[in-house]
Amino acid sequence: MQREEKQFEMLMEAVLNRLNDLIHAIGGMIHRLETEYETLNWPTFLDNYALISGHVTGLMKILSSEIGTPLRNLTVLPLMLTQERDEALSQLTDGRVAMFSHDLAPDYLRTKPDPGAETRLATHETKANNLTTEAGIKQVAQYNKVISHVWDILNKAKEEWENESSTRPGIQQTSSMADTQALVAAVGVGNGLAVPVVPNVMIPPAIRQGSPMGTIPPVGAAPMGKIPSGIKTNIKAANQVHPYRPNQS
Repeated sequence: MQREEKQFEMLMEAVLNRLNDLIHAIGGMIHRLETEYETLNWPTFLDNYALISGHVTGLMKILSSEIGTPLRNLTVLPLMLTQERDEALSQLTDGRVAMFSHDLAPDYLRTKPDPGAETRLATHETKANNLTTEAGIKQVAQYNKVISHVWDILNKAKEEWENESSTRPGIQQTSSMADTQALVAAVGVGNGLAVPVVPNVMIPPAIRQGSPMGTIPPVGAAPMGKIPSGIKTNIKAANQVHPYRPNQS
């Protein structure tokens, strides 16, 4: 038990030292960018970036080595959750975390991926571990064959497109100005449109023009060949007894 505790203390001390070095390196780089942006050259910037990258690599080596194995077997639980601002926590995290509330704790204390993603990852790892060498070689060969086939199709399509582009004289004309003007003239003034043919209709001789029989006398005129008489006659009917008239006695 004492050995595990001592090993855990050594691990935490190494991690904290790497984290402090990383924090100082990032802070120094930010300070230079804010204060020396006029005189800062590219080699100096690359040196600072390489220093930060080295600290991150060292931290990942510590966590991935055997000395970091006990951390995977530990569970971190919050002792107190509150919605109020915690000055000690804010000072400890340089103002990044002001409170340890119910909605922030799961994100900061998450040490494993999502259960669904972890299940899928385990399935893929199991499938990869159970794959034999011969099956792996066959799958790689089949994959290379598919890639080569797709590559040949793309090259062939590229060659056809280049040949078509080189043999094409220019932009093909898709309209004719003469046809456009003819269409406008036909719609506007009827130019070029054929006159519809009216079928022959038999006209009676009485109404043909120029014929002596085609003249229609006006209304009220006397018929031709008769002289109007100047004597007016008034013909009265004889008195007759109406059949429905009552008898007068």
